[in-house]
Amino acid sequence: MSDTPVRNRLDNEASPYLTQHAENPVNWQPWDDRALEYAESADKPIFLSVGYAACHWCHVMAEESFEDDTVANILNDSFVPIKVDREERPDLDRIYQTICQLVTGGGGWPLSVWLTPEGKPFYVGTYFPKTERPDRGDTPGFLEICQSFATAWENDRSELESRADQWADALQDRLEVDTNADTDTDIGADGDVPAADVASSQTDSDSDSNSELRWRFQDGSSHVSIHSCNPCDR
Repeated sequence: MSDTPVRNRLDNEASPYLTQHAENPVNWQPWDDRALEYAESADKPIFLSVGYAACHWCHVMAEESFEDDTVANILNDSFVPIKVDREERPDLDRIYQTICQLVTGGGGWPLSVWLTPEGKPFYVGTYFPKTERPDRGDTPGFLEICQSFATAWENDRSELESRADQWADALQDRLEVDTNADTDTDIGADGDVPAADVASSQTDSDSDSNSELRWRFQDGSSHVSIHSCNPCDR
């Protein structure tokens, strides 16, 4: 069998959220060695979409963009599209939610991240409409973003790679700070947590706060604890 992921591979996944997207025209891949190794060998950037089955805006973005043939063509041709269930992989969600918080000041689901083939983020956000809409403020259209980065990767990738390196360094620093804060910081009786420890007042629902995480843009693993921010379901 070829190692090239030429089709949507979510049909055999255990996650109900992932199998919901098995019929999308987007050639979704699970987060696994096959997809990640293909991104590096093909020298294609990754588009990572993180969500969960009960997320309203995840379904909205799927209907607007991931079921659209024009969007699917640009994702399939210029990116390695990877879909992750946050409930199945909270470790990955924590890592990329952290960079979303650092860059945008917030976060939530669906989480949309554009990555280098090595997994370094260079653009991040949550829900994007298919095309720019005045009623949603200055939010750019998802199709336009993908087209822009597809062109930039071919013609001016050094700028994207430079940004990715800077973001990866900032992310590593924040992960280390959060690890120390999780160990040293006490939460008061009123539930308040200092701003340096979390980006919002919602604490992480997972009890395994020091799970070992494997992240693609650094050899080895890191013990981190990251609190997820408020979801986009509002």
